[in-house]
Amino acid sequence: MHVLVTGAAGFVGQALVARLLRDHDDGHRSLQALTLLDVGFPASTTGAARQLAGSIADAGLVRQAFERPVDRVFHLASIPGGTAEQEYELARDVNLGGTQHLLEAARAQALRGEGVARFVFASSIAVYGSPLPALVDDGTAPNPQMSYGAQKLMSEIQVADFSRRGWIDGVSLRLPGVLARPPARTGQLSAFMSDLIRELAAGRSFTCPTSPQAATWASSVPNVVDNLLHAAEVAAGCLPPRRSLLLPTLHFTMGELVHAVAAVHGAQVHELVRWAPQERIEALFGCFPPLRTPAADAAGFRHDGDLPTLVRRALQPL
Repeated sequence: MHVLVTGAAGFVGQALVARLLRDHDDGHRSLQALTLLDVGFPASTTGAARQLAGSIADAGLVRQAFERPVDRVFHLASIPGGTAEQEYELARDVNLGGTQHLLEAARAQALRGEGVARFVFASSIAVYGSPLPALVDDGTAPNPQMSYGAQKLMSEIQVADFSRRGWIDGVSLRLPGVLARPPARTGQLSAFMSDLIRELAAGRSFTCPTSPQAATWASSVPNVVDNLLHAAEVAAGCLPPRRSLLLPTLHFTMGELVHAVAAVHGAQVHELVRWAPQERIEALFGCFPPLRTPAADAAGFRHDGDLPTLVRRALQPL
C-alpha cells in the first residue's frame, strides 16, 4: 500500500505518521511506501518515508507525489482559521487550489487505470459557522462565517463530486478542536484549550480567555488519528452520499475540562486557573450546543469516551 499524507509535519500529521509506521512495524498494517508532503520537516522526522518539501499549491509537486500510484490519501494540509482570515490569497491557494491539485492528480491516476485512491479529507466544524442551533446533527446545514470554513465546505463538495464520478473514493471528516496542540504559533484561535491542559498538567498557572460556562467540542489527537485511520478503511456503503461526516466528539464546558484535568493531575489545579473571558473567543468557541452523530456512529467512528480519558490521551507522546 502506498500512503500519501499532506500536512505530514503538522500536529495531527506527525501523530498519524507515527501511528502508520508503528502499525506497520507491529504487523497490523501493510505499508509498502509512505510519501510525506509539507512545506518543511523537522530534523527528527523519520527517514523511513519519502519526504517532499513544498506547498500543495504547487501542482508539479503534487504530481510528483503521485508518480507511484497512491492507495490512500490523508489530506491534512491547510492554512488554519485565524491565518486564513488575515492572508486570503495564501489560504485560497492552499485550501482551495492545493486541494484541487490533489484531487486532479488522483483523478488522473484513476483515468490511467492505476487505481482509485481512498481520499480522506480533514474538514472542520468551522463549516457550521455561528450562531449554531440548539442541537447539531447530521441534518444541520453548514453556514461558515470565516474563509477557512467556507474553503473547507467547498472542498467537501469537490470530494463528493469526484467520488460520485468514480475518480476517488472520498470521505470528509469534520474535525472538532484537537487536543493538545504543541505550544507554537499556528494561527489556531482554539489553541487556548490545548494550552490549558498542558499548563495545568505541568503545575503552571493559566488564564483562560473564556468563562467556566463556555461550552465546546473537542477530541484528543489519538482519537482523531483513530478516526482518520478508520476513514481510510471503512466500506463505502457505510458512508452517506454526500461523503461528509460530523465526527463523534465530547461536548463539555471549560469548567468541566478544568475539573477533568484536576481529576487526572491533582486538586491543586483549581487554584491555578484565572478566568478572563474575551468576547470574540467566547463567541467562537464557547457557544457549542449538544451534538448527535448517528451517521458516523453507525459507520464505526468513536469519541474519547469521557473527559479524563481525553485529558490523559491529549498529552500522550507520539
